[in-house]
Amino acid sequence: MLEVKRQPAHAGPKRGHYAVPADGVPIAEAARRTGVSVHTLRYYERAGLVVSPVGRTSGGRRRYHELDLKWIVICTKLRATGMPIRGIRRYAELVAAGPGNEAERLALLEAHRADVVAKLAELQDNLELIDHKIDVYRGSLAAGDADRLWAPVATTPSQGSAERRG
Repeated sequence: MLEVKRQPAHAGPKRGHYAVPADGVPIAEAARRTGVSVHTLRYYERAGLVVSPVGRTSGGRRRYHELDLKWIVICTKLRATGMPIRGIRRYAELVAAGPGNEAERLALLEAHRADVVAKLAELQDNLELIDHKIDVYRGSLAAGDADRLWAPVATTPSQGSAERRG
């Protein structure tokens, strides 16, 4: 759960901090506080990713409140971890529907978590390859034979597999 972090009176608002006035903040301020663009905020609304209608002034201008900002941060984190828009929309629909569907919300989040864990494992494997390549280059540079690292080598059936380390 996201916590509301109150700021000292002298500190300006920072991303992730939600000392929001009772009448809310305008869209530009909401964008700044959540780290997304004004366009993204409007898109989230149009795409059905928000759990409640964003407030409006008498002149029709959007006013974002503390819960709106918290929800936007949740959406951006789900999106940043690869959850498809349709998954975020479904989660928003479930939350907006209120009590009684917590098991479905949990299942949706657990499935997404499993996807994230799998992606992390794949990234870790890729990072290990990169680390290996870095070690090869460092070793070759230190040994003075870096000029032999990456040059495609033609192979013929009589040569077998000629492979370079680069």
